[in-house]
Order: sequence, then structure tokens, then C-alpha cells
Amino acid sequence: MIALPEPGAIEAGLAERGFHLIPALLDEASCETLAAGYDSDQFRSTIIMGRHGFGRGEYKYYRYPLPRRIAALRSTLYERLVPVANQWQDARGSPIRYPDRHQEFLAQCRSAGQARPTPLILRYGPGDYNCLHQDVYGDTLFPLQVAVLLSNASAFSGGEFIVTEQCPRRQSRVQVVPLQQGDAVIFPVRDRPVRGTRGFYRAQHRHGVSELRSGQRHTLGLIFHDAA
Repeated sequence: MIALPEPGAIEAGLAERGFHLIPALLDEASCETLAAGYDSDQFRSTIIMGRHGFGRGEYKYYRYPLPRRIAALRSTLYERLVPVANQWQDARGSPIRYPDRHQEFLAQCRSAGQARPTPLILRYGPGDYNCLHQDVYGDTLFPLQVAVLLSNASAFSGGEFIVTEQCPRRQSRVQVVPLQQGDAVIFPVRDRPVRGTRGFYRAQHRHGVSELRSGQRHTLGLIFHDAA
């Protein structure tokens, strides 16, 4: 894993575009290993997206204990993102602060009845897509999440990662995030504070994946709160 950008750079990217890209967070070998593990016995559940109106394709949630690589990446990213999350709390006028260590935050999730792990791998084939959505899972949530493209971008067509931002009294902004194998994108779970002429307002965010035209696409999703 490469050195992570500083929180200030991440916050600046989020403020400018609504997401922040980390090129080559994982190397090719790590990506291939994680994608190959999709058919192994390390998951708590499999979701067939079409059965729930989520789109087409499927994804699997890891079970606890998480694979060592996933657990380490989740904790490391959380600790790099927590200063940004607390800066957002300041902007919202909230007295609540996220703890510096991820295990402390997960303990808060458990106290709120959220104990099921949320890291997941998504698999798409031709014709598959993911509807615009938010990964909330419960009342206790961390406001940022990360997706990592595990597949080589030359191995599929279509399947673009999409983020939308809805500001009050404005049309939604839609952006396609260009990803290569191993790239990570940081983006809001539900909303982010945006400075306006009268202080901060909440810009609502959703994300999804456009229809895959050919090939196969695997993505690692890292949500830092657990599910009820």
C-alpha cells in the first residue's frame, strides 16, 4: 500500500469535487488476490442485487474476523479520515467527535446495536449495474467511505463509478470517477457540509455503477461503521 495523502489534501479534494482519488492504493498482486477470494468461505452473506431492486450483479459481506489485509486497510484509512470527519462535525455545529482509533468507533457501533461487518466485494458481469444509493446501515455512521477497483480497467467496458451531489435549490451534479486497478476513491456516505453565503449547508450524495457492457468487474468497498 502506498503512503496515504494528508487529511488536508483529502478534505480539499472532497470540497472541490465531492470525492478524492488515491491512485494505486493497492498493487496489482493485492487486487488480484482479493478478487480471487470472492468464491472463498470468508463471507457472512451474499446479496443478489436484482432481488432487492438494487440493480443487477451481486456482492458479499465479509464476516468477522475480517481477513488481515482488509482489517488493516480499514483501520489505517479510518485513522487518516477521522480528522476530516471531525472537521465536518465542526462545520455542522455538532459537539460529537469521532474517536481517533477505529476499534473505539466500532465499540460505539456495537453499543448502538450495529455489530455486523460492512466491508464487501462487489462483482459485476455484462448487463450488471448498481443503482444510486447510500450505505447508511444504522443511526451510528462514519461520514466517509472508500471503494477500490480490483479489476484491470482493460478487462471490462462500461461499469463507470458514478457519484451525484444534490445541493439545495440546485440540479444534481453527476460525475464519473476515472479508476484504474488499485485506485481508491473516498466519498461521502450520505452528505457533506458545503460553505454557502449563510454558513454551511448539507449536500446530499449518492453513488452507483453504470451498466457493464463486457467483461467482469470486482470492487472492494470499505464502510467504517457496522450494520444493525
